[in-house]
Amino acid sequence: MPVKAFKSLFLLLLLLQFSLFSFSGAAQSRGAIVWLKAGNAYAQQENGDIVRNTLPSQEKQVILAKEKLIPAGRSEPLKIRSFSFSEDEQQLLLYTNTVRVWRLDTKGDYWVYDLQKQTLEQMGKNRPASSLMFAKFSPDGTQVAYVSGNNIYAENLTNKDVTQLTKDGTRKRINGTFDWAYEEEFYSRDGFRWSPDSKAIAFWQIDATEVKDYLMINHTDSIYPMVIPVEYPVAGEAPSPYKIGVVDVATANVHWMNVPGDPQQHYVPRMEWAANANELILQQLNRKQNESKLYLCNITNGQAKQVYVEKDAAWIDIMPSWDSDYRFGGWNWLSGGKEYLWASEKDGWRHLYRISRDGKKETLITKGNYDVMDIVAVNEAAGYVYFLASPDNATQQYLYRVRLNGKGNAERLSPKAQEGTHTYELSPDTKFAFHRFSNYYTRPASEWVSLPGHKALDGNSAVEQAVAQADKSTSSLEFIKVQTSEGVEMDAWMVKPVPFDSNKKYPIVFQVYTEPAGQTVLDRYGMGNNHLYKGSMAEDGYIYASIDNRGTPAPKGREWRKSIYRKVGMLNIHDQAMAAQEILKLPYVDTSRVAIWGWSGGGSATLNLLFQHPEIYKTGISVAAVANQLTYDNIYQERYMGLPQENLEDFVQGSPITHAKNLQGNLLYIHGTGDDNVHYNNAEQLINELIKHNKQFQVMPYPNRTHGISEGEGTNEHLSTLFTNYLKQHCPPGGRVRNQQ
Repeated sequence: MPVKAFKSLFLLLLLLQFSLFSFSGAAQSRGAIVWLKAGNAYAQQENGDIVRNTLPSQEKQVILAKEKLIPAGRSEPLKIRSFSFSEDEQQLLLYTNTVRVWRLDTKGDYWVYDLQKQTLEQMGKNRPASSLMFAKFSPDGTQVAYVSGNNIYAENLTNKDVTQLTKDGTRKRINGTFDWAYEEEFYSRDGFRWSPDSKAIAFWQIDATEVKDYLMINHTDSIYPMVIPVEYPVAGEAPSPYKIGVVDVATANVHWMNVPGDPQQHYVPRMEWAANANELILQQLNRKQNESKLYLCNITNGQAKQVYVEKDAAWIDIMPSWDSDYRFGGWNWLSGGKEYLWASEKDGWRHLYRISRDGKKETLITKGNYDVMDIVAVNEAAGYVYFLASPDNATQQYLYRVRLNGKGNAERLSPKAQEGTHTYELSPDTKFAFHRFSNYYTRPASEWVSLPGHKALDGNSAVEQAVAQADKSTSSLEFIKVQTSEGVEMDAWMVKPVPFDSNKKYPIVFQVYTEPAGQTVLDRYGMGNNHLYKGSMAEDGYIYASIDNRGTPAPKGREWRKSIYRKVGMLNIHDQAMAAQEILKLPYVDTSRVAIWGWSGGGSATLNLLFQHPEIYKTGISVAAVANQLTYDNIYQERYMGLPQENLEDFVQGSPITHAKNLQGNLLYIHGTGDDNVHYNNAEQLINELIKHNKQFQVMPYPNRTHGISEGEGTNEHLSTLFTNYLKQHCPPGGRVRNQQ
């Protein structure tokens, strides 16, 4: 089910990645590295200063010293979370005093520093503290727009006038940003775009007035409980209707686009200006998300013209779902706006296409039996698109480039000797890149390289050194292929006990996620570590393993990923059980001591495996699980399962609560009562069902904790202790000689 703990754990990794990179426009996009227009230079915070670094020399020049970031009346400089430049790079937009909105810190205060005038001015100073969202310069650098209180404002940087551009914003009528479901499942947060001529702003309005509230109850922060309502459409309920508006900044007049289709049966997860100041382009998905249409909208008369359509028997992934660069907007225009870059799985693999503006001509750019995993950069002048892929190993990723004209084969740029996972941040001219690498036995290393030759700028490759110093024999983790009796081959990893005695039998613990939101089997440093276990599982005598079943988002083609359609809680569970049966045939695995654990979607899988296959799994620890698929949000659940009104039986059959009566082993169920993602009613519905059938189990509610169960003093230590003690009690560690079984 949901993207949950994996969503939560992956989100942590994404946040760490975002803290290193930013793109101009939105100050809180990704953090501390901002490429400059020169193409061979970037800005970065260093010890509170904002510093320009020029490549390849890495010559440094202070752009803005921290001493100039002390507001009048204060003694300390602003603590900058992130920053961006105006188009002429003479002004900086500084993001500070941030607060979290569901997943990310997207509210805060904004300041503008003028490098020529050497002035520091706060934006929206009459708005409540830490209430501004997604502030960005107009293209001409004369204004800053932002969202506050679900309304859009524009502030003139010369005369300081503030114009409220929308006035109907409420908790449920949302201008310029999104409701809970759009944010969680489409990664839609920043909901407005400046026109190229700086005269207008295009924006989303989401109307959640008819969406029912989930009422979370805070029992811990006052004597009387407080009710926290969250607009939350569950599976089977209509989406929040959308409207796309264009507001004239000078007059605050709004023109609404006339987009075909019932807005209560469609979504618009992407919208941008169409390479000019007269048209918008948007992507519309039907409610099942198996039909995608692109429209060009004339902002003068609001008319929308369909220019591209695609259908899929399962679902269509939008680009932000697999490429995080697009989670704050963006559209790859080519040929001066006559064409654009697009991704599709229509030939069975995720490939890139060059589509004409009217949709009548398309050119396949990437060719072959492999998936594009991430679009890293587009350099139209040089004629290349750079992307990540791994044709031969679904646990790894490498940098490739291919010509934008679709001629020739993809060229791998990542060194052949560096097998594992590579990530890159390319300069605008694609001549330089910040390169990171690790694999399961090589610690993460990073360096600046020149491209396409992939040579370290300082002549001393930190990655090459890390690879040379790494010793594979010191790692007890190994990657394996598991083939079931049905012929399905799955990637897996296994960590054996240290020391390991092949004449003994050891308990095995499976970590699971299993759903379309994430892989668990990746060739990266840290694989095989269990962040909840106190100590070393290997040294304590556990075998630790994980398997990626069909339906996980591995780069193995469309059929692999979408075979799970309408089968979440069934196909993934079947694959995991069949693979486990093969692993349990190994002579050193103790079949009487088999445990499983997972968080969120992995918690759901833990429950289903424990309930549906008690002959295999003896102990389970489930965290923040969806017990009943009908309780989760409509965007996620209907994408992968269809509509409950049409195939309710699939939702029921895939839900752990349906199979709870079959519990035979040991179950520890953990959930935060303040979880806005997988609500706590899942826990209570499951508890009721287990009680009904006199099934004994243990449950741990964490008061007022959210989906990540991280808030509150002592929480992490308590959760880790609970997890470790329960596992040791019910699935004791250590090898046993075989005749003692």
